[in-house]
Amino acid sequence: MNSSASKKAVVLLSGGLDSATALAMAAERGYSCYVLSFDYGQRSLTELNAAKKIAKQLNTAEHRVIRLHLEDFGGSALTDHSIDVPEEETDEIPVTYVPARNTVFMSLALGWAEVLEADAIFIGVNAVDYSGYPDCRPEYIAAFETMANLATKRGVSGDPIKIETPLIDLTKEEIIQEGTRLGVDYGLTVSCYQADDDGQACGACDSCRLRAKGFVDAGLEDPTRYQ
Repeated sequence: MNSSASKKAVVLLSGGLDSATALAMAAERGYSCYVLSFDYGQRSLTELNAAKKIAKQLNTAEHRVIRLHLEDFGGSALTDHSIDVPEEETDEIPVTYVPARNTVFMSLALGWAEVLEADAIFIGVNAVDYSGYPDCRPEYIAAFETMANLATKRGVSGDPIKIETPLIDLTKEEIIQEGTRLGVDYGLTVSCYQADDDGQACGACDSCRLRAKGFVDAGLEDPTRYQ
């Protein structure tokens, strides 16, 4: 962490590879990082344990875990156990998409950012090697940023909050290379949609496939623990 950091950022951290890299990039840019994770009724809670370890490893200013009950709505394989996590590729928006998840998460991050007088919100969305989720696209982020600065005290006061997406145009290979350069311990991260209670990955879901290919393409050893 930059010892001279005076500017603050709220960083969304799931415990996965992408968000851990985004956190490291925010820290390198000189931000004092206030990290926000969500227990939203997701299938694998081991990613929250991973988030706590990552936040500690990367020496963040504060880490909060907020409990949400998105499982009350369901509608996703990640929040409804009656829907199986797919293990084959699809050209459609997959059932692992959680309805409005990033909008909910970023709205809460926006509230904390206002309280902290933070300058930015970092989110590790990616529009290259991703699963086709509509709330990971650049046009969505731009629209949210516009909304955020219409809806907040500091936005209408002429001091807008920036939504930072440092991974948006990177391949998984490039993300892993950047995180490795910044000292991210990817062995701590959990990306699997159906990791077991020990954080071991299935190796078959969409997220596992993208992650494994990223390490191969980067020419680096994959530290993922598989079931």
